[in-house]
Amino acid sequence: MTTCVFVQIRCTPGTTYDVAEAIALKEIHSELYSVSGDYDLLMKCYVPEGQDVGHFINENMAGVAGVERTLTTLTFKAF
Repeated sequence: MTTCVFVQIRCTPGTTYDVAEAIALKEIHSELYSVSGDYDLLMKCYVPEGQDVGHFINENMAGVAGVERTLTTLTFKAF
């Protein structure tokens, strides 16, 4: 079973398209959107079973140039 997480990504001004392309090339997401508001991108991804969510996000996002900040929201099967 995988864990579905949503990651909001704030980019350095002018780098949103470059950040989106770098994330797309990593192929870690199931969906990636440009959004309005405090963050520039919204990524939906599935963390493999047994893998720590924090490590997964850090390992895959730390090297992406132009990422200023992320906010990760975990999901839980409630229904």
